[in-house]
Order: sequence, then C-alpha cells, then structure tokens
Amino acid sequence: MRLSATLLHAKWCAPLHAAHGDAETPRPLILVTLEAEDGSIGHGEAAPLQAYDGVSAEDVLGALDACRPALDHHHGWDHAAALASCSERTTLAPALAAIDLALWDLAGRLSEQPVWRLLGAATAPGVQLNATIGAEAPVQAAAAARAAVLAGFRCVKLKVGLGEDVARVSAVRAAVGPDVAIRIDANGAWPDAASALSALAGLEGFDIELCEEPVHGLSELAAVTRDTPIPIALDESAGTHDAFQLPVASAMCLKISRCGGINGLLRTHEQARRAGYDTYLSSTLDGPLGIAAALHAAAVAVPQRPSGLATLDRFDAPLPFQPVQGHLAPPSGPGLGDELVDWYAALRG
Repeated sequence: MRLSATLLHAKWCAPLHAAHGDAETPRPLILVTLEAEDGSIGHGEAAPLQAYDGVSAEDVLGALDACRPALDHHHGWDHAAALASCSERTTLAPALAAIDLALWDLAGRLSEQPVWRLLGAATAPGVQLNATIGAEAPVQAAAAARAAVLAGFRCVKLKVGLGEDVARVSAVRAAVGPDVAIRIDANGAWPDAASALSALAGLEGFDIELCEEPVHGLSELAAVTRDTPIPIALDESAGTHDAFQLPVASAMCLKISRCGGINGLLRTHEQARRAGYDTYLSSTLDGPLGIAAALHAAAVAVPQRPSGLATLDRFDAPLPFQPVQGHLAPPSGPGLGDELVDWYAALRG
C-alpha cells in the first residue's frame, strides 16, 4: 500500500478557550490516504491538538513518514498486520489513528460495507450527544445553551477553571431548566485536589452531571472523587495504565485520536468497562473522518453517557452531516462514509 499525507488547516467560526490553552488558529488536520495495489483508496485523519496532547502536526508527519516502509508490502485487506508493523515504528497515537481509520475506510470500500457492520454491529443507531458551549461569558453561554436545547440536546458542556465559573454555570442552569444535564470540563485547571474541591463546592447546587478532569494525576483525581458529590470523569488522564487497575473516577472519556484509532478505542473501552468506568466518546476537535470513526465505533462501544461529538459546527466550513434532535448517526455509504473527503478538499482552496 502507498501512504500519502497532506497537512491542511481549517478555520474556526470562533476561538475555543480551555484551561490548557487555546486551540491553534487555524486548526491543523492531516488527511491520510492509503492506496492498495488495485487502486482502491481509503482515507483517514490525524487530529493532533498540541495544547491538549502535546503533539504537533510536524510530529505526526514525521511518524507517518516512518510508517511508509512498513506499509509498502502489505495488502489493503491485511489490517491487523499493517497496523502492527506501523506500531513497531511509532507509538504516536494520532498518527496510528490516521492509519487505522484509513485501513477501516479501505476495508469498507473494498467490501462495500459501512465500518460499523465490519465491526460486528447489527445496527448503528444515533448516538446521544452533548452540546459544547465553550468559555463564553455568562450571558452568551446561557444563550448558546438555550439554542442547544431548542435544537434537541439534553446535555450541555461548559469549560470551567477560567474564571466566572459560578456565574456561567448559574446562567446556563437558569436558561436550560432543571431537566437538561450540565457537564463541566476543567481540563486539569486546578493544581491539586484541595483547589479542585474548593472550586467544585461552589458548583454543587447546580446538579452537575459530571466534571471532566478537574485535576491531573490519578492520586489527585481519586481524592477529588472521594470528597465531592459531583461525579468525576477522566479525560487527559484516561491513557494512564494504572487507571485501569482500580477505578479512580465514575467515567472515562475516550477519543479516537488519543486512543490510536478505532481499534485502540475499542480496546480501551473494554478495559475501562472491566475496571468499572462508564464510558463515552469525545472529539479532539476532529474533522468529519474522525467524528465518523467515533460514530462507527460507538455502534459497538455503546456509550453510557452523552458523547462530545457535536463539534464540526465550530469550523467555518459546510457540515457534511449534522445532529438531529441531539443525536448523530454514522454517515451513509461504505467505509467511514460517502463524500467526507470533499470537506478536506475544500480546505485546499
């Protein structure tokens, strides 16, 4: 198989702020294409987010270069062997994710089947989503949350740890009423468990569904989980091996890019469920190939909580598929879905 990789840049509709820093402007995405000997093609995506995972686009391009010789002698249908050969040459998860996605897309196109069916799922129902509000001021956050509820979302997610947390959450709760779940995401904003517990105490009265990654480090997360009534989820710390030895939180957030693709996400999901975590899926501000891959995986790794995959509307580009009443199903067609690559082609213009 022949691998090609193209670095593209997608413009934001508006900046997205988080405790770990703002996302790069414009957002780098790497389109990966695998061409089999018979000319069949599969597409994948690498979505490194340096402020989140410390991985740059240049890191990924270097890792993909290292994998080219490993793919030269593999056929398009030999998915496991091809991925294993690449894993011997790099451990960089976003690069392996791009290759894994392209292999699944290629397999689906060769068999004329959607990836969810190749994964063994009987159906691929729509996945319940949360709407991500970002770090807007309280008035703007309330307006965005109200619009999300009108669009059918039953869970909204707010960034916290950036100031005005109580005012923002209070405004959103007043806007959405008592029956819509509010999720908060700190991205490890607080330096230790004591600081996190102090901040969370001010939010306990707003019926928080869960807080993602209030603090980094498993021992600190375990201390927060023990001493707050707000359920805690691992996000950035989800890849830590010791997290699977004993659950240190209620839930674990899984991401295609962070897990190294569909195969890695499904393995991590199985480990997390055995360890006692609820699981749900989320985006690292992926393009449509990454979002589609998560939706196909969700047909097997059925999320226990709303998933953070409603992020394509943050890009200043037409939506190739979009939520309906707060749910999103895999796009139609073989492989990861029809016409997804057209979205990336438009970025070249």
